[in-house]
This record gives sequence, structure tokens and C-alpha cells, in this order.
Amino acid sequence: MAIHIERVDLPGIGFRHDLITERGRRISVVSHRDGERDLGIFDFDDPDECRDSIPLNDDEAAALADVLGASVMLSRLTSLSDETAGLFTEQIALPTDSPYLNRTLGDTKARTRTHSSIVAIVRDGAIIPSPTPAEPLRAGDVIVCVGTREGLDGVARLLSNGPG
Repeated sequence: MAIHIERVDLPGIGFRHDLITERGRRISVVSHRDGERDLGIFDFDDPDECRDSIPLNDDEAAALADVLGASVMLSRLTSLSDETAGLFTEQIALPTDSPYLNRTLGDTKARTRTHSSIVAIVRDGAIIPSPTPAEPLRAGDVIVCVGTREGLDGVARLLSNGPG
């Protein structure tokens, strides 16, 4: 399905981006000239009537974008592995006693050692897509990996026990 997004100029205010869902619902983001933004939810029966408007500060807007982005990315990774025989996606919670806790992702050498890729880290409800080797691993991190079943098992062992 093609995604339909409309941009509407709002003279004196800013602009509005409307997303029309597959079911015909309209959700909008109003970006004010002063940098503020509102999330608008429109009436199902009257798509011109905004039923509710929710002001979002910068942190709230960023958190909402992170949550939506994380769920979409994980969903796409899961569907990719569903379509590709022998390729799996897994979320591995970093053990609290991992030898890599508070060390960098690069220290794991996970790709070299397991032939699996760490494609994201989920931290405090936000996603870090394509983390660099310099990304520190923190308590509570969930590591998102793509690889063979054997490789993913290897990542889990590596994060739990170290390279030994």
C-alpha cells in the first residue's frame, strides 16, 4: 500500500502534515513557525474536524518518533526474516553480568566471531539503529541481531560469557 501524506500550509501558523491511514483515518502533525508542534486526531466521519489536538514538546516528539521508528524497524526486520529461509532476527537482552557491560559494541567483535550483525540497540524504549562500534553497551539494552540460527545463538553466548 502506498502511504498518502498531504502537506497543508497554514498561513500565520506554519504547516500541517496529514497521514491518511489504510482505513481512512487522518492523523496530523502541525509544525508551528515558533517550533512547537501538535499531534491532531481527526473525526472518522468528518475528516475535516479535528477531534483532539495534543501539544508535544521537543522531548515528547522525539520519544514518539523513536517509539514509532523502533516498532516499524523491528516489524520490517521480522518480516524480512519471515521471507528469507535461514535468516532470523532476534532480540537479545544484554545480561546484567555480561563481560561487555559498559564496554563498546566493537569490543564484542560479534560480526567477526558469529557472522551475525547487530543492527540496532533498544535502550529505554528508544532505538539506536545501525549502532557504531563505539556505542557503549548499557544495563537494560536489548540487542537486535540478524543472522543464521547458529550465529544468533553465538551472539547470545558471546554477550553472556565473553569470547571464551
